[in-house]
Amino acid sequence: MKKLLAGVATVALLGACATTETETPEIETSSVSVETDTGAEAEVQIVETTSPDYWGDWGIDTGAMDTDVKPGDNFFMYANGEWFDEFELPADKTRYGAFDLLREKSEQQTRFIIEDLAAEKPSADTSEGKVAAVYNAYMDTDAIEAAGMAPAQPYLDKIAAIDSREDLARIFVTVGYSSPINGFVWVDDKDPDDYIFQVSMGGLGLPDREYYLKDDEKSVNIRTEYEALLTFLLEKAGYEDAAAKAADVLALETELAKADWDRAISRNPEITYNKLTRDELGKLAGDFPLAAALTELGVNDEQEFLVTEVPPTAEEIEAAGLSEEDVEKLGAGLPAAFELANTADLETWKAYLAAHMISNFSSVLPKEIDDRDFAFFGTVLNGQPEQRPRWKRAVSNVTGTLGEAIGEVYVERYFPPENKQKMDALVANLRAAMHANLEDLAWMGEETRIKAKDKLDKFNPKIGYPNKFETYETLEVSGDNAFENAVSAAQYELEDNLDRLNEKPDRDEWFMTPQTVNAYYNPGYNEIVFPAAILQPPFFNATADPAVNYGAIGGVIGHEMGHGFDDQGSKFNGDGVLANWWTEDDREAFDALTSALVAQYNQYCPLEEGEPCVNGKLTLGENIGDLGGLSLAYRAYQISLDTNGDGVVSEDEQAPVIGGYTGDQRFFMAWAQVWRSKYRDEALRNQLLTDPHSPAEYRVNGIVRNFDEWYDAFDVTEDDALYLPPEERIRIW
Repeated sequence: MKKLLAGVATVALLGACATTETETPEIETSSVSVETDTGAEAEVQIVETTSPDYWGDWGIDTGAMDTDVKPGDNFFMYANGEWFDEFELPADKTRYGAFDLLREKSEQQTRFIIEDLAAEKPSADTSEGKVAAVYNAYMDTDAIEAAGMAPAQPYLDKIAAIDSREDLARIFVTVGYSSPINGFVWVDDKDPDDYIFQVSMGGLGLPDREYYLKDDEKSVNIRTEYEALLTFLLEKAGYEDAAAKAADVLALETELAKADWDRAISRNPEITYNKLTRDELGKLAGDFPLAAALTELGVNDEQEFLVTEVPPTAEEIEAAGLSEEDVEKLGAGLPAAFELANTADLETWKAYLAAHMISNFSSVLPKEIDDRDFAFFGTVLNGQPEQRPRWKRAVSNVTGTLGEAIGEVYVERYFPPENKQKMDALVANLRAAMHANLEDLAWMGEETRIKAKDKLDKFNPKIGYPNKFETYETLEVSGDNAFENAVSAAQYELEDNLDRLNEKPDRDEWFMTPQTVNAYYNPGYNEIVFPAAILQPPFFNATADPAVNYGAIGGVIGHEMGHGFDDQGSKFNGDGVLANWWTEDDREAFDALTSALVAQYNQYCPLEEGEPCVNGKLTLGENIGDLGGLSLAYRAYQISLDTNGDGVVSEDEQAPVIGGYTGDQRFFMAWAQVWRSKYRDEALRNQLLTDPHSPAEYRVNGIVRNFDEWYDAFDVTEDDALYLPPEERIRIW
């Protein structure tokens, strides 16, 4: 979601822009000559993927299966085991699966677009010219090496000149610098027809508070390596006592981590929605010169703010249903962050700012810095042996800044209109399936059911691409300095975000580009969004067996619909308002089901050392999305088979056996192959600690074992490892 965080906007180095007089760097690409309908020859650009982009004649890659594994023992390996055992992760990847294969395709297709635009030598003031310029500037590593640290020096000088807390407050909200306190403009959860300035905690260099607080050997080693990186960065900033200052910075960040909140608990909007007046926010900030920061940012006239990590009252704790264990995971929050900003040694804050600034801009600084930063964040944290090739990072860089300019061309080239039409029909069946499921829910009463149907009816599906594309007219492109171009891009994003304060929310706006391989649900808009790039095999194939499409993209669409009814999305009504539309009894029944799902996922521990395990509370929303999504997809598939429209799939309407597999078997196999993935241990550990998504294996095994239909399809019995007694199987939606 495109939320710009004031003060840490510079982290978005994927969005740099530049003009340059240099020629487009030569890049090796694959193409083949083909004969057209007229008999002439034409060059066709070939996309190459690390794993074969082959999904069989009817949509399933049967060669990837390990049929020696019983489906009931490990369905993930049954569907993917041959691929999993034979596939070797490339040195520049921390994980690889079906999503990553599509991202490779999108990445190369985006590269083709950039090259074609650059070859036409467009004017630098057009979006096409800016696309070419930002790519060229990022690829010009000779110029980056020649510039050395000079581009960063004015920013280091500004840090060195800090002489007061007012100076510190102003630099926290200036593009190019990090901050312990984030700010951004987004819709008001209780009034989604208006934007409001929101304030939250930030500022940690490591991925999560747990990296600072855990005392196991792995965490201690990571902190040691992080301190070594800070020392290196401060040496580059000119510190003679770099090691001592690095230790001070780590200690400062550790105090911030103690004040921060646990990720799982922070998902709860009932304790993170705190609307404060300007005076109330000022009291929360204490003696920290908040007014100086707001004035510098240009939001000094705002009178209301949404503030997240405010310590909840006893009444709020009870209303949110937090346990004593939950409360213990809540740090002192924003009041403590403001206190640290106001009292921690000024020289330590200056060292913090210098180290973070160089790290954030490492990809547009000399290779020595780029490599050292990657050695920690890529290799130590995620186990990635090699940095991605520069051209791939350049593509990400361009997409991060001018994504919709590329996306408009991407849609023209790679998204046939018939794909959108078929997706619309599939979504209609999923909506019908959800209506039918709501009618059948034994645990939900009629009063809540009516409001759930109202929310479903108001769902807004967006397929493929936005109705209008961003033009980037006000994006300023200046020179061929990659570092300054990165700052310029971040400044554009900041101004674009702050401009929302003078606007009403645009319900046509997208927060992913068409070339993004992903999807999302936006509770404030009550919308589900599916970019064009995900609508291709193995997720969606216009010529595939319907069972496969329903099990794959149907499950993914159902997943996003399910987010509207997960543990947190269900707290928003059909108009996108954070408001309770449940009866007390129905919410208690729902919470009992979700608690059981948390318990199921807490037992999944994929690493050999046994921990960390899946955090059932952190991943609850995504697990509900998977469970509900596949349930909707299965019912929608049955609706598609019911050609008579009588609500019953007769024997004559049953799907044919294809390749020796029934329709139901193909449906579940498609879901399993969508999630086929392989991870490095370090990346998997990072995901378990920080990511609300469960590892891919459990997005398969953890879901299908709750489906009676899966047991029937594969003759799963109590002798199989994944077997759950019927009374322990969970179906929510």
